[in-house]
Amino acid sequence: MDGLNDILNTFEPITLDEMESVNLLDRTDTKFTFVASQLVPFLKELTQDYRVLEINGIRINKYETLYFDTPELKLYTLHHNGKLNRYKVRFRRYTDSGLNFFEVKFKNNKGRTIKNRVKRKEFHEDIEGKSEQLLLEKTPLLAGNLKPAIWVNYSRITLVSKNTTERLTIDVGLNYKNNTNTKAFPNLVIAEVKQYNFCNSVFFNLMRKSKISDISISKYCLGIVCLYKQIKRNNFNLKIRNINKLYHENI
Repeated sequence: MDGLNDILNTFEPITLDEMESVNLLDRTDTKFTFVASQLVPFLKELTQDYRVLEINGIRINKYETLYFDTPELKLYTLHHNGKLNRYKVRFRRYTDSGLNFFEVKFKNNKGRTIKNRVKRKEFHEDIEGKSEQLLLEKTPLLAGNLKPAIWVNYSRITLVSKNTTERLTIDVGLNYKNNTNTKAFPNLVIAEVKQYNFCNSVFFNLMRKSKISDISISKYCLGIVCLYKQIKRNNFNLKIRNINKLYHENI
């Protein structure tokens, strides 16, 4: 993406400590997808209204995430079937800051996302210790019933609104893998608006002006569809077709 670093350098920076005031662990989420060639022009429209997260001088940060599910992928299936009061369970490594967290995300029946997490010194493929304690406190799930299901790796730009309680995450270089398959989306951008309550958003207005609609499929579910070919997917077919139209490839 030519010019990406140049345009990011025009944003006013924000630090991790400053961003704590908008950590939004209880929030609403709205996702948009578009092609990478649109990213720099969109960012040019946002420079006056958002600050960019900078960590150790870096404004595009690498994330490595390991999601857990049951052997029969029950957590994915609940999401596919549109069930609310559902969970995602994962380890996440924030590569540039050197931080590791075990995280539990809960989507409640009011459409809100609530995230709880615990810092870990190391990245684990087993749920144990403080991670297991958090899982037992926040979910009805048992660590022994969950196995590593998929790696989801990407780079993220994080923007923070100057005017509202809003974070905008922009993920690029999406890459999936499990024990047998891999799938990359080098030209896909997934942008997610995170707010405490829905409010006026410069980015929402930009998406409407650009005729880009919400395609609300999670990165986790997209990866499962890509790597587990026999999985139930019919409720995601429309969203997958829309993504295919962007890239002329079959998932």
